[in-house]
Amino acid sequence: MGRYVIRRLLQMIPVFIGSTFLIFVMVYALGDPVAALFGDRAPDPATAAQIRHDLYLDHSLPAQYLHYMKNIFTGNLGQAFTGQSVLDLMGSAFPVTIRLTVVAIIFEIIIGIVLGVITGLKRGRPVDTGVLLLTLVVISVPTFVTGYVLQYLFGVQLGWVSASVSPSAPFNELILPGLVLALVSLAYVTRLTRTSIAENTRADYVRTAVAKGLPRRRVIVRHLLRNSLIPVVTFIGTDIGALMGGAIVTERIFNIHGVGFQLYQGILRNNAPTVVGFVTILVLVFLAANLIVDLLYAVLDPRIRYV
Repeated sequence: MGRYVIRRLLQMIPVFIGSTFLIFVMVYALGDPVAALFGDRAPDPATAAQIRHDLYLDHSLPAQYLHYMKNIFTGNLGQAFTGQSVLDLMGSAFPVTIRLTVVAIIFEIIIGIVLGVITGLKRGRPVDTGVLLLTLVVISVPTFVTGYVLQYLFGVQLGWVSASVSPSAPFNELILPGLVLALVSLAYVTRLTRTSIAENTRADYVRTAVAKGLPRRRVIVRHLLRNSLIPVVTFIGTDIGALMGGAIVTERIFNIHGVGFQLYQGILRNNAPTVVGFVTILVLVFLAANLIVDLLYAVLDPRIRYV
């Protein structure tokens, strides 16, 4: 196991370098950060030249990237055009988005897997058909439509929750935004679990466990569910990074100042240091989530061994 982890960590290095380089090129090569900083006003040439020098923009793109990578390893992600440190922006944004993501993942795991198990065991029955239709509707409706509808219904009309989230973003205020963020992924988890359960129900090891006289609950939990969760764990693990980076719409609807909000502001203002810095951390989140998922395979299926 230890050798496998070391090998995976080494494999992550070229993936990280390639991903961050592509992001860096797309952000810095497709726009002019200095022009975006001044907006419609034409900057003084001397001032623009000084800003380019301060931001290391007067060098070639590969040299800029090497300079940026050197700063990353020294803990310096640069400064946003507002004068704030990118690390300070992350310090205020990531805790909020992490809490939002935790709420969303909890909804995915509890509701998605439970509905998937129920429909998988009752395949072809009315409850199965109803859940399949419901998940299809959830997947088809855009997140911003679902978000505004639920915000108006539960926040404005019924008053059960706050229509917007306060700056501190406590967990109780993130329940509705977390549900909105998780809905599409929850639908996929439900359908994936259902398919996996339905397929494994006919497997030989399940028939053997039933023939041995094991209680139905033990057959489902210890045998059927454990093996059926492998593709579900894969999806949820890779979905963690997607939820953190894809929360732009949800955070805009509920006025949450998290990662999605900062990315939106950075893209809107062509604030390259902010966008590149935040996306770099999200790449690390994706890589770490994929490693954890691979290690969980051995927990779910004892036949899997890493050497």
